[in-house]
Amino acid sequence: MSYSFLQDLECPKCHKVYSADAVAQLCECGSPLLVRYDLAAAKKHLSKDMLQTREPSLWRYHELLPVRSPENVVTLGEGMTPMLPLKRLGPQIGMKNLFVKDEGVIPTGSFKARGAAVGVSRAKELGVKTLAMPTNGNAGGAWATYSARAGIEAIIIMPKDAPKITRNECAVNGAKLFLVNGLINHAGAIVGRAVKSHGWYDASTLKEPYRIEGKKTMGYEIAEQFQWEVPDVILYPTGGGVGIIGIYKALRELQQMGWIGERLPRLVAVQAENCAPIVQAWKEGKPDSQLWQNSSTIAFGINVPKALGDFLVLDAVRSTNGCAVSVSDDELLQAQAKLAANEGLFVCPEGAATLVAAERLRSEGWIKEDERVVLLNTGTGIKYPDTVQVTVPMLQPDDELPVG
Repeated sequence: MSYSFLQDLECPKCHKVYSADAVAQLCECGSPLLVRYDLAAAKKHLSKDMLQTREPSLWRYHELLPVRSPENVVTLGEGMTPMLPLKRLGPQIGMKNLFVKDEGVIPTGSFKARGAAVGVSRAKELGVKTLAMPTNGNAGGAWATYSARAGIEAIIIMPKDAPKITRNECAVNGAKLFLVNGLINHAGAIVGRAVKSHGWYDASTLKEPYRIEGKKTMGYEIAEQFQWEVPDVILYPTGGGVGIIGIYKALRELQQMGWIGERLPRLVAVQAENCAPIVQAWKEGKPDSQLWQNSSTIAFGINVPKALGDFLVLDAVRSTNGCAVSVSDDELLQAQAKLAANEGLFVCPEGAATLVAAERLRSEGWIKEDERVVLLNTGTGIKYPDTVQVTVPMLQPDDELPVG
């Protein structure tokens, strides 16, 4: 029996097909490549019942992942993150069935571990020795971690304002780390020149086809956690957009296998007001976005002025009758505090942005009271200590506690 039903790679724009058993980056037309599987064969071999006997990690879906041999799997136990009902906060804001899928508990503290686990595993299988990538923080930390476990050299470039904790994460895991006086697109340009000069493997977002395969497992898990009855709405903080592209891809694959019905969740791309190229393109009905000038947001993970896969994000949103929403930094910081105080969830600022968007869409009637709604929290708030500013009273040793 096959460990993976990996078939080939296909360009979603020009539909050229590439072998999956050679190193591949972008299509010759410049588009990202998407992985295809023999889903008919997978359907015959794999059943929902079989999953129940497997480990609670993303590798439970290995037939639908691109690693051909289990010997090449690089893992830290990532996946099967909890689906948490917001029993206090949901009713307060008029949503009886509001959930958070909490990626903050995954290895490296963010959903980036999914893409890194599968991307590094496949790179190892293809014989990659050195990879390079730009990152806003968490992706670099994750790829550095999994590269260390795989014995692959990682070269990582971050904007100078990237969170210190993720910079340290890269460094302690042995990556060669550089900072650039600019944004992630500037880091990406440097990586592109280096890849061309040295022949390294380009692990930039969507410039290799396997990161998305790790991210798509969030879609499989959401379906499985709801007993294969998909929710009505999924809100996702969108920077490079790999997560929302991956979830949509997973849902389409499950449809083709007959595991879910025709109805899909409405996908919502959530961005920051000062970096909202996807939102602008969605509002204007355009197929792709324009470079956002002078972008800035405290939610560093979604500070992406121009996503390579923007057309795929917009297709996922439109094909599911979803929408795109932008929120302010002040709003998302208030939402971060609200989630923590009401539900004990210290989420990352990107994840908090989805709550703001959900509240707004509920107030507008776009989300109905009884609909099942999932917020994707993409990382732990602990990795963003500067988002919380508090003043704590100081006591002297002999003071009485001023409460009661």
